[in-house]
Amino acid sequence: MKLNKSFGKEVLKLKSRDVINDEENITDELGKLLTKSVDKRVKGKVGIAFSGGVDSSLLALVCDKLGKDFVLYSVGLKNSEDLRWAERVAREYKWKWKSFLIDEKEAEEIIKKVVEIIPNKDVVNVGVGCVVYKVLEMCKKDKIKNVFSGLGSEELFAGYERHKGDIFENCWKGLIYTYERDLKRDLALGKYFEIGLLCPYLDKNVIEYSMKIDSKLKIKGDIKKYILRRVALDIGLKEEFSFRPKKAAQYGSKFDSFLGKLARRGGFKYKKDYLNTLE
Repeated sequence: MKLNKSFGKEVLKLKSRDVINDEENITDELGKLLTKSVDKRVKGKVGIAFSGGVDSSLLALVCDKLGKDFVLYSVGLKNSEDLRWAERVAREYKWKWKSFLIDEKEAEEIIKKVVEIIPNKDVVNVGVGCVVYKVLEMCKKDKIKNVFSGLGSEELFAGYERHKGDIFENCWKGLIYTYERDLKRDLALGKYFEIGLLCPYLDKNVIEYSMKIDSKLKIKGDIKKYILRRVALDIGLKEEFSFRPKKAAQYGSKFDSFLGKLARRGGFKYKKDYLNTLE
């Protein structure tokens, strides 16, 4: 599926009320579809934006099983939860892994640069964008031409609190707005570094199948993205990694916390007021 402004309209054409609910069959079929999606997108050496969460860990595991040449890239500030987990997963499977601990001086410089590049400069976009920026910068130095992203997984498999309630409709709504909310940001950053963005979860076949999965298998009890975690577990990701609860990138990396610190330092009540001074 093309990652452009027509993405939402193309996605909407796939909307169906058909429901599939055989957990074992779903786990098997979804694993096959994701594997095919990854396989057809890999051309030479690739990078993976790696947080140690189930989305990126599953992509890495699939690449490993397919014999692909890949490197994991993880970034964060001091006390970053994502950096800690990324290291644990990478070491467990002996994957090639590069990390970067960002100090506050560089973090502030990255924030200013991201505000210059991305079209939507709200707090969430800037926070996530800073993570993507640093990952792509590392990839650029390593002459990596394409980078895998876990984008789309949250919407397909109900990864956020906002998906609760009418899970079916809330997931569709989030997916349709993925371009405006997320893709525009990441594509702008990719263009800046001249690096291609690969999104296996946003493959047409993956979307069409995943959005038919019974909502009860997406959020099961307190477990969000349950069925995707089952896929990861079945393919070979350890349970502690498959079922790790994870915060969004801006929180797991500590960029959101740092934005709050900069706002307070500047005498602002809200992070958005600080960001407004950078435009």
